[in-house]
Amino acid sequence: MKKITKAIIPAAGLGTRVLPASKSVPKEMLNIVDKPAIQYIVEEAAAAGITDILIITNRGKGVMEDHFDHSYELEDKLSKNPSKKDLYDSVLECSNICNVYFVRQKETKGLGHAIMCAKSFIGDEPFAILYGDDVIDGYGQPVMKQLIDVYENTGKSVVGVQEVTREAVKKYCTLDITPHEDNPKVMDVHQIIEKPTEEQIMSCFAILGRVVAQPQVFDYLAEDLANTPEGEELYFTDTLARLGKEGKLVALDFDGNRFDMGNKLGIMKANCEMALKHGEIGEDFKAYIKDLASKI
Repeated sequence: MKKITKAIIPAAGLGTRVLPASKSVPKEMLNIVDKPAIQYIVEEAAAAGITDILIITNRGKGVMEDHFDHSYELEDKLSKNPSKKDLYDSVLECSNICNVYFVRQKETKGLGHAIMCAKSFIGDEPFAILYGDDVIDGYGQPVMKQLIDVYENTGKSVVGVQEVTREAVKKYCTLDITPHEDNPKVMDVHQIIEKPTEEQIMSCFAILGRVVAQPQVFDYLAEDLANTPEGEELYFTDTLARLGKEGKLVALDFDGNRFDMGNKLGIMKANCEMALKHGEIGEDFKAYIKDLASKI
């Protein structure tokens, strides 16, 4: 079994749900305390053993490339000031997390099409997908590492899932699943329905931002693309559903707290929870929250 060393991060969305903030700043670059959201995702992938990451972008998102590149003038200035060593190290870290590459999705044809843009980068290897909207606090173990462990144990593609409310599942997808006897958090996936009606809900487990896939998904996506009418999006969920029907897909109810960075409330939750854990400001922020709560 080939080790998973490559990942793709689809980050070509327009971010309409967080306008006007995303008008000039990509939503992936919106800060969570002192780091942009996309850096948390790249760090999660690297902590899971990923060495090479391809970020799928589009026009107007060049600032992401700048963030993971060296900033020689800034680095030089910081390096000459001993009192700013921590800042120097944090800036340098951005460009040394792992190998980060970029390619543009020149047409906004959906998530499936964005993943297709990575075909030559992935080749014939299994790979990880981390959705650019989703930052996940893995409670000590990166969520992608949790998925990779399941892939190595089962040899099947894996989707990261969590149980959500019935109303929320209508906005995501619903899965027909059978838990494994030895580990109920791992489940065989039989069927997936995107944005189900009330009558179509099979469970309240929904796919939330993390996938490990075999390279055969590119063949499935190519077939679906050939049958997709002009002007319509190519849905990756259809490919995952096909894997499920063929018995090639499992789901992992992962341990972690997911923040939707394409959602205003999700951004605020991420900032609050990450600030409370932040080594520099955590205690002061906790005191501020307690004081604020007493005044409301």
